[in-house]
Amino acid sequence: MKPKKNPKLEIGRNSSLYFAIGLNLMLLLSWQMLEFKTYDKDVVSIDVLAVESEFEEEIPIVDQVAPPPPPPPPAVIQENLQIVDDVEEVEETIIESTETNQDDAIAEVVEVSDVVVDAIEEEVEVAFAVIEDVPVFPGCEGLSKVQTKACFQKKMQQHVVKHFTYPDIALELGMQGRVSVIFTIDSKGLITGIRSRGPDKVLENEAERIIGLLPKMKPGKQRGKPVKVSYAVPIFFKFEG
Repeated sequence: MKPKKNPKLEIGRNSSLYFAIGLNLMLLLSWQMLEFKTYDKDVVSIDVLAVESEFEEEIPIVDQVAPPPPPPPPAVIQENLQIVDDVEEVEETIIESTETNQDDAIAEVVEVSDVVVDAIEEEVEVAFAVIEDVPVFPGCEGLSKVQTKACFQKKMQQHVVKHFTYPDIALELGMQGRVSVIFTIDSKGLITGIRSRGPDKVLENEAERIIGLLPKMKPGKQRGKPVKVSYAVPIFFKFEG
């Protein structure tokens, strides 16, 4: 039995081919739409500029004639002149020169030996390291220069240890360090000019208090005369624990 339909006229035979062709056409159309570009058209307005010439009015130049200045007032002449005869005689004053010359005699000759010059004593301050005779600390009398110097330094250390007190506030705050104290032993043996430098003002005040308790000493001498002597001593503030 033969089929009634013609196999050549069957539509579904090439459906896959048609689908592929249609898919490619859609892709091509989509790509063309994505790649399509448009540009803004510049709108240029071309107008006609009408320029009219302005009429310039010429202003005539007028010369202004200034009026002449008023004449000056007439001079007033007073004819009240009186002629007086010279009765008084005027004596001419002669100004004499005050400059001296070689003809003037010297009244008094002053010799150089007659001139008295007041000697001004200057206070000299000498460092402890170069002083000829160091100050004598109480208890160091009657020793040689070398022994007196060594005794002075020993007594100074003993004085610092004896009067040393650690400030309570420095202990609470953990203050410690080295304080350098500089002072002067004047020509009378007194302690003056105490200065200090340290890590804190509390420690500096304590160091200055210790040096201020030094006793009066026999002043140092330079060329046999009492002079000021500067001395420096370090004081260490350090606690353990």
